Amino acid sequence: MSKKSRTKSSKTPSGSPTAKKKALKPRASTPTKSAKTQRTPATKSTGTLAKAGSHKAASKQLNSSKSVAPPAKAKSGLAEGQKAPAFRLPRDGGEVVTLADYAGRKLVLFFYPRADTPGCTREAIDFTRLASAFAAADTAVLGVSADPLKAQEKFRDKHKLGIPLISDETHQMLEAYGAWGEKSMYGKSFLGILRTTILVGADGKLARIWRNVRVDGHADEVLEATRSL
Repeated sequence: MSKKSRTKSSKTPSGSPTAKKKALKPRASTPTKSAKTQRTPATKSTGTLAKAGSHKAASKQLNSSKSVAPPAKAKSGLAEGQKAPAFRLPRDGGEVVTLADYAGRKLVLFFYPRADTPGCTREAIDFTRLASAFAAADTAVLGVSADPLKAQEKFRDKHKLGIPLISDETHQMLEAYGAWGEKSMYGKSFLGILRTTILVGADGKLARIWRNVRVDGHADEVLEATRSL
């Protein structure tokens, strides 16, 4: 082979500029195309998720507002000086108790969340301890919760309680006296009994209302209020 032909053949390998250019073209176009296809669905899915999320949040807000609004109204509607709402409910022992039974006398109604729980037990024992002092002040005392009568009677017997316990399973009295409403625990909201005490005067009107009661010393505070009424 001549020197001229050898030189010519050495210039035609695949590493020439022309070959490089041709080889690079398909590589450059492939990622561009795949990136384009990846971006489009991502944008759509984000928009869809955001839209679905907003619908979910809106429906959740509507549902919660429906269930919470009525108790809030009932609670704020009761004020001192108003006439005490009438009630007729069963008590431990199977008798029926009404507001009219206490006409002309002062009456203490303490609403507690649940029978035989620590706070409610202490509160009921404190009112029992002061039962004779309340009687001397011409004041009757009634405990009220949504527990069934059997639970109330078991509660009474276990702790030797000396005050009548009313069962309001339908929550009618609880709502009328603003003792039923929204509560929260561990970041979750729910409806339940709000620890509340009401002092009804001998004239049948609400003399004092205690909301969000703290049990310690509460019965003694209520006794003092009845004595000064």
